[in-house]
Amino acid sequence: MVTSIEHINGMISDLRLQPVDFNKLFNGRKSLTPLESVELFLKEELQLKIDKQNRSRQRNAKLPYTKTIAAFDFGFQRSVTKEQMLQLSDMTWVEQAYNICFLGPPGVGKTHLAISLAVEGLNKGYVVAFETLENLIKILKTCEITTSSRRRLKYLQKATLIVIDEVGFMPLDATEANLFFSFISAMSEKTSLIITSNKGFDEWADFLGDQTITTAILDRLVHHCEIINMTGNSYRLEHHKSITS
Repeated sequence: MVTSIEHINGMISDLRLQPVDFNKLFNGRKSLTPLESVELFLKEELQLKIDKQNRSRQRNAKLPYTKTIAAFDFGFQRSVTKEQMLQLSDMTWVEQAYNICFLGPPGVGKTHLAISLAVEGLNKGYVVAFETLENLIKILKTCEITTSSRRRLKYLQKATLIVIDEVGFMPLDATEANLFFSFISAMSEKTSLIITSNKGFDEWADFLGDQTITTAILDRLVHHCEIINMTGNSYRLEHHKSITS
């Protein structure tokens, strides 16, 4: 029996399949037919493959942390409702390459909600990516000379859903604004974007530095888009913890 398991494990390795704990797999299962045993083994291999793919997608998404809709304080932040977010969490809009923009001052929960939708996307099997605008611009500027940037851009280009966080926190120069426009244009109609920004659309020209570029970006971004304007005080400031308290 031991020799047979070793032989099977050798073939599993040669076929580049996932290692299987046969003692756990067949524990309590007696009198299986050969076909039932094969079916059980293949089901286990399929689940192991799915689990490996899920771990890979979660790792490559590069979410800074995990947040959920259930953990969001809708009592404190009343400019968006739980019902709205639960409706968006079905992720059907991703199939239509719709975008979502969370706009509002710092600390009102924009990134929390964006990440919570990214998590829902991952759970439903979508290829998801997260980047701050600052890091996205670095990738776009260095993709021709840096292997890591080129690899990351390739991943972004095949993603189903991309979160671009902190849009508007830092001004862009003309080259950077054009790179941002080119990226948005390339993603338009084929990839869903979730944008978080501390500035209203009427202020985007201030940090992009060009009204024409701004109009072109917004034209592509908001054509199919859910815009959620968030107001109120910073949750972090309201719930800060003092070292001496």
